[in-house]
Amino acid sequence: MDAQGRRTDTTRILGTIAVVVGLLITVIGLATDSTPAKGYFFAGLLVIVGMGLRLEAAITDRR
Repeated sequence: MDAQGRRTDTTRILGTIAVVVGLLITVIGLATDSTPAKGYFFAGLLVIVGMGLRLEAAITDRR
């Protein structure tokens, strides 16, 4: 595999991890009712960044 393909795969994996962690924080926070508003804000940022990374990987992979 070439260097470009490895970078694309790494970006896609990091994006997936960020989205999963953000959603996991949200689900656990909603289940326990002990997560402050800052936790939901951080989870939202993780999801947005993860989606951006996956979108970037998809665009880069098309080339």
